[in-house]
Amino acid sequence: MAVDMNKLMAFVGKAVVDIGGTMHAALVVVGEKRGLYKALAKGPCSSEELAKRTASNERYVREWLSSQAAGGYVEYDPKTQQYSMNEEQIFALTDEKGAIYLPGAFQLALAAVRSEERVSEAFRTGAGIGWHEHDAGLFCGTERFFRPNYAANLLSAWIPALEGVEARLKQGARVADVGCGHGSSTILMAEAFPKSTFVGYDYHEASIATARQRATEAGVADRVKFDTAKAKDYPGRDFDFVTFFDCLHDMGDPAGAAAHVKQSLKADGTWMIVEPYAGDRVEQNLNPVGRLFYSASTLLCTPASKSQEVGLALGAQAGEARMKNVVTSGGFSRFRRAAETPFNLVYEARP
Repeated sequence: MAVDMNKLMAFVGKAVVDIGGTMHAALVVVGEKRGLYKALAKGPCSSEELAKRTASNERYVREWLSSQAAGGYVEYDPKTQQYSMNEEQIFALTDEKGAIYLPGAFQLALAAVRSEERVSEAFRTGAGIGWHEHDAGLFCGTERFFRPNYAANLLSAWIPALEGVEARLKQGARVADVGCGHGSSTILMAEAFPKSTFVGYDYHEASIATARQRATEAGVADRVKFDTAKAKDYPGRDFDFVTFFDCLHDMGDPAGAAAHVKQSLKADGTWMIVEPYAGDRVEQNLNPVGRLFYSASTLLCTPASKSQEVGLALGAQAGEARMKNVVTSGGFSRFRRAAETPFNLVYEARP
């Protein structure tokens, strides 16, 4: 074997970045839990000062700050020996209502890798791992990762891109949000369209309990309810609008779910399907976003689908062609890409 040392060291360099990134994920979560980012965002300070601001041990804070500075998550001034955050870092790491809030994504990733041992065994057996079987941090992290994206795009771009849906929601429509998790997407729509009524469905009882609490806190419980149900058997008929946010590819029988959606819709109803951004061919997804989604799919999405009946395991990078095939096989005659972002594709389906 003839090894090119330059290529080898370049590859080792990539591995060093990834190994450091794996450990860094835990430290981002620590930084959020301890309030370190938000405290540092108030102004430059030393490790001693940041420790005082957060009632933390200085030695741990000092090491954490050095790690964050090495990773480019905070700034360090060697002249003053103080740490600080620039505007972009502050926005991405402290603004929970902003369009990008990264700590939630790290919480999700950290929870996902905790299932490594079971996933390794699943490679041998082919068994699935249900969404509910993962570390509890996954459920909260998923909501906190996806919610900023929904808040930035759902009302301003995605719904307006659908034929006649926004007008119907303003007038008063019946809406089902399937696979709703903690209910962020459901509540966002309910807040924007007070004349419509909403029901969120998810098979995970703990998530539904959280969603009910969130609806009460948001003051929309009078027109939003949450029930435990699966995508293939949720109750209700004559919905004007049905939504699936980043969940169809997780289902064991997505075509069966599509058929049930069709039965639950009015004849002129609309189904909106939000999925991770993906090309139809593997080579189109060989990029940082594709790696993120393929990795999440290996740890979470594929095992979730394989734990259910049929177990089609579309994966998070299924692409538009496969999604269209799933939707049309469920009985829908019209399917189109309505909108997109660097992270999502939004499809519109009609009976």
